Amino acid sequence: MPVSPLTALSPLDGRYHDKVAGLRAHFSEHGLIRNRVKVEVAWLKALAAEPGLAEIAPFSAATVAELEALVADFSTADSEAVKAIEATTNHDVKAMEYWLKGRLGHNDEVTKVSEFIHFACTSEDINNTSHALMLREGRDAVLLPALDRVIARVRELAHQHADLAMLSRTHGQPASPTTLGKEMANIAARLIRARAAIARVSLTAKFNGAVGNYNAHLSAWDEFDWESFNRGFIESLGLEFNPYTIQIEPHDAMAELFDAMARTNTILIDACRDFWMYISLGYFKQKLKEGEVGSSTMPHKVNPIDFENAEGNLGIANGVLRHFSEKLPVSRMQRDLTDSTVLRNMGVGFGHMVLALDSCLRGLNKLEAEPARLAADLDGAWEVLAEPVQTVMRRFGIENPYEQLKAMTRGKGITREALHEFIRGLAIPEADRARLLAMTPASYVGKAATLAKRI
Repeated sequence: MPVSPLTALSPLDGRYHDKVAGLRAHFSEHGLIRNRVKVEVAWLKALAAEPGLAEIAPFSAATVAELEALVADFSTADSEAVKAIEATTNHDVKAMEYWLKGRLGHNDEVTKVSEFIHFACTSEDINNTSHALMLREGRDAVLLPALDRVIARVRELAHQHADLAMLSRTHGQPASPTTLGKEMANIAARLIRARAAIARVSLTAKFNGAVGNYNAHLSAWDEFDWESFNRGFIESLGLEFNPYTIQIEPHDAMAELFDAMARTNTILIDACRDFWMYISLGYFKQKLKEGEVGSSTMPHKVNPIDFENAEGNLGIANGVLRHFSEKLPVSRMQRDLTDSTVLRNMGVGFGHMVLALDSCLRGLNKLEAEPARLAADLDGAWEVLAEPVQTVMRRFGIENPYEQLKAMTRGKGITREALHEFIRGLAIPEADRARLLAMTPASYVGKAATLAKRI
């Protein structure tokens, strides 16, 4: 059966392939091979440019340009050629090394120093650096922009509805009012903080040989400062150098990134469930899309499917991401291979998160507030003003204010008229009495509007 979006095993490569297309360049097999070539070429260039390594002649400007073009123009046909060599070597990094030597075999400058391709490297030197580059690319080029679009839309809703009063529902029951915009601002603030945690993870890499001690490096040049040189090499790639490792980079920075992503997803799950509830309560309606069907049998249905889809994919993403953060930092002794197959699934975690962000944004873009429904709920919940009344009573030393309001309102509700009759009988200054009498559930929102506009 030929592979196509209809026959693909994973929905990321099938049903949803167009929504995660931006990740393929970074997390596909081709993306991994491309980054391996980038690291190998950068290492060869660094060696050739180092005066302290006299046996490696400096490259001419033309050769440097050719090497840079090889990386910039690396194609899927090049990846296929590497994979063809791997069919014989049964070793992916060695296949890439052989491909590089063959690909540059026409260049006399490179041919003379061809054995310095992959010099003193263990495969993990190339792989861990490549994985760090892949994660940085995927995070900065795809994930963060997708998250930024969601944050921007939630912030827009916060500003748009900053003054639109809304009945809160702590424990699902009527509670002190807020505004719809303030509830959006709460979500935006959480996501802004979570986004910063993802962005600030410093991705680490090691380049110190088979068990992290520069054994092979020093066997060739025993007086050369390999640690400083390799640190500079890793930092030149925009990564943080990790000086203490076994054969593999311990993946702690990866775990930090995946945990930060998972925490963000938890916030998004919470938000999607709230949006679902607000739609259910009628606080939001959803814009209709021509030709769309909500049910195969009930023609009236307009379902919050985008938030449901997002919630499901966020859960899948977190299942994968949390496995990554728990598994990847664990390796037996100086090396086992259990991380290898796990690392090949990084795009799965990213893919489900990006897919969820796309669904969430589509849901957010369909939302339209229903002020009349919000106002009706507020007007039917005068009992929420028991809080300010008993608070003012406390100020002026009236005994048992909480208990008095509890007896009047708990589990009963109360009418505007009954509440006003109670207020008129209080021994409080006239100005405060007038302020309480003027208060409505819709006006009792504190600083909600100010906070919403400030986000």
